[in-house]
Amino acid sequence: MSLASTLTDALPMEALLRPIGALFDVAKGARGCLFTFHRAAPSALWERLPNRNFYLDLAYLDGLLAYLKAQGWSIVTMDEAIARASADRPGDRFVNFSVDDCYRDSFEEVVPLFRKHAAPVTLFVTTGIPDATMPMWHAGLEEMLLRKDRIIHNGKTSDIGAALAKRRAYAEIERSWEGPRASALYHAFCADNGFDPAELREKHAISWDMLETLARDPLVEIGAHTVDHPRISALGEADALAELVACRERLCAKLGRDIRHFAFPFGRAADAGPRDFALARRAGFASAATTRKGVMRRRSDAFSLPRNTLNGAARSLAMAELHLTGLSGVIARMLGRV
Repeated sequence: MSLASTLTDALPMEALLRPIGALFDVAKGARGCLFTFHRAAPSALWERLPNRNFYLDLAYLDGLLAYLKAQGWSIVTMDEAIARASADRPGDRFVNFSVDDCYRDSFEEVVPLFRKHAAPVTLFVTTGIPDATMPMWHAGLEEMLLRKDRIIHNGKTSDIGAALAKRRAYAEIERSWEGPRASALYHAFCADNGFDPAELREKHAISWDMLETLARDPLVEIGAHTVDHPRISALGEADALAELVACRERLCAKLGRDIRHFAFPFGRAADAGPRDFALARRAGFASAATTRKGVMRRRSDAFSLPRNTLNGAARSLAMAELHLTGLSGVIARMLGRV
């Protein structure tokens, strides 16, 4: 169980957490909370997914959006979040939701849910997905495990009929594949288990046609998330800048609009630092977002914005309130998890 889940099990209900944020606002002014997640799935499917913590349960997301509106939070684009933080109006509270990577479910499930609530959403696109240049072995592996009750791995056949067995198999195989040989190992696994990698990609990859449709939606804001999803801090300066510039230019060219905002693929303190924030500015962006927990205030640096990851297993409004108040960021810093 994660630290966050443990905390929310022990803390009072969300109604008791809300006044804490209000007290901070008296001293510090306007407050924004940037949420991020990767994928979403209907409740029945979410329960069975081998990598379900990578997804939000759509029913939970639906309830969270309704809750935020009922509590007087404004749901805004990244553009508006930056403007409102700068204006620093007393009592102003706003939330931005961003989706990283962008898979097919962003088009089919996520954006339609935000439309239902008349709420905007920011999509940070990894262009290697619609361009079919980035291996999508995580999604393909999960799809195979979801469909099969028995798999062949390393010459051995295993029974994975139960949901827990699928989750354990996913975790074990993912760990063993991480690294430069992942693509080759994935293709061998597909062959052993009778799957076509192209068909698996088609099921999960967002296309340029889908993105062009989304770009015309006034509730959708498009941002950049690199070409190949690397850890930016691990790259040399020239290669790191190329990832940012190439992604921005590709999105501008394909979608016919300026791409103003960027999100680091890996956004903790060890993954993106001052050099990388400066590179985002050089690449022509107006902001860059991390995954360091915290809230957005008037003095927040636009090129190292805090974002709070919504973990699929933390399906409680109390967990959301920890992020909204900024307490999750305080706790993370106290424990050195930044």
